[in-house]
Amino acid sequence: MKGSAFPATSSSGEQDEEGAPLVPPATEEIDEEGGTPPCKDGDAPVARAGRSVSSLGAVLRTRGVGSVMVGLVVLALLLGARRWIDIDASSLLGNTVSIAAGQRRRHHSNSTAPLVPIPFTCGNETSPQPPKCPGTPASPLPSGGPAPSCPDYSRYIHDDLRPWRGAGITREAVERARPHAFFRLVVVGGRAYVETYQRAYQTRDVFTQWGILQLIRRYPGRVPDLDIMFACDDPGQVRAADFPTPSEAPPVFRYCKDASTLDIVFPDWSFWGWPEVGIRPWTQMLEEVAQENERVRWPERQPYAFWKGNPEGYRIRHELLRCNASNGQEWNARIFTQNWNHAIQNGFKDSRIPKQCIYRYKVYVEGNAWSVSEKYILACDSPVLFITTPFQDILSRGLIAGKHYWPINREHVCKSIKFAVDWGNEHPTQAQLIGEQGSRFVREEMSMDYVYDYMLHLLTEYARLLQYKPTVPEKAVEICTESIACPAQGLHRDCMMDSMERHVASFEPCTLPPPFTPEEAKEIADREADVLRNIENMEG
Repeated sequence: MKGSAFPATSSSGEQDEEGAPLVPPATEEIDEEGGTPPCKDGDAPVARAGRSVSSLGAVLRTRGVGSVMVGLVVLALLLGARRWIDIDASSLLGNTVSIAAGQRRRHHSNSTAPLVPIPFTCGNETSPQPPKCPGTPASPLPSGGPAPSCPDYSRYIHDDLRPWRGAGITREAVERARPHAFFRLVVVGGRAYVETYQRAYQTRDVFTQWGILQLIRRYPGRVPDLDIMFACDDPGQVRAADFPTPSEAPPVFRYCKDASTLDIVFPDWSFWGWPEVGIRPWTQMLEEVAQENERVRWPERQPYAFWKGNPEGYRIRHELLRCNASNGQEWNARIFTQNWNHAIQNGFKDSRIPKQCIYRYKVYVEGNAWSVSEKYILACDSPVLFITTPFQDILSRGLIAGKHYWPINREHVCKSIKFAVDWGNEHPTQAQLIGEQGSRFVREEMSMDYVYDYMLHLLTEYARLLQYKPTVPEKAVEICTESIACPAQGLHRDCMMDSMERHVASFEPCTLPPPFTPEEAKEIADREADVLRNIENMEG
């Protein structure tokens, strides 16, 4: 594997390197962004209309149309009141429950087709020669009935690729992306090749490539020939203002973007594990968090908002630090910094993600850009107090204010957090429902089934835009599951074995829904702006 497991510096807002408790912990000090037991080997451009209406409106993300309408209906029940604490609680609950009853059905029905195992062997692991990459297995005939529609956040695939829809993507445009890229990945005939340009922080690049290799194993023969440039740092870099003709912009894949950039959003590496901070792959983490949710039910949790992480270098996180109780002022928040050196030394025993679920409210705040902690915070069945942010990743694009989380105004963070916690403690049924719906979203809509399908549709749509036939770069090397996993050791190897696709999919991927129409986009933006104005008025 590449690089040191624990570099001394971080390029992102997700790695919390230093720190100590800012207030005496009520029980445990738990890091929002890392620390679980080691993985165990063998475990199987839509227009942003109306964004200038307010400080909140300027930064909250546009949502998927159908889901947004639902969320707006929920919040609309609150808008007639000057303050949410004055609403008819039973009326709100009744409407919200009826909305939640119709959940997206499972990704695929139980297939009757026999499972087709995918061979994996490291051969002679003492040999200095890397293992030889095997051929691609043939795909079985899918079965199990029609595929469901993909979640609404997948509609942003069309949005991300819109700059190149008319003119297509030329080889020259891809080459112009090289200054941004950490690596170039080419797929030809179902085999993957990588040319590395610069070293990524920790093993972001390795686990991103690993995820694409698992996609190829899961859906053999379906990943088209393609040629992508991938950036493993955080904020978007391809500024729309720099390209009056959008098709001239270099196509750069990245983990997040904002409304001013043209980067193409791709799932982050931690879905397959983050071994440097002891985080297991997403499926296993969800199972562990679900067990903890059952152990400490929401009414039994501490009635405060909780966050723990690294504030250094991030203004908004320093604003959050001020929300600790001080000088007789109680903001209903318990905020801690993370000491990573200590966490590493004790094996993350005090920083286990499942043990975060002991507070009634969880705070999400950006770092250098979006934060990997987002999906883990949402999984706790606790309402997430989401400090509004301009950054978009695949998950945040699907979230609905008032249904999946409670928006926190970044212009007065502490006041907004206090109001949210006070309201939630006075209306526990509704608050608990918001937490449950946020958790249900990440468990169901952000399951690995849908993550892989997002990847497949994104890469397929991208490949259709290529105006040339991809070829293997001269300096590229072939990669495969065996070439990455077999030399890996320790937690890196464990996480790869945990997240390895062991059987070919015997079902169809979900169906990619159409892009948003201009009318849908405007309606979303206008309605969202109205909601955000009213929230500001309610807080006073």
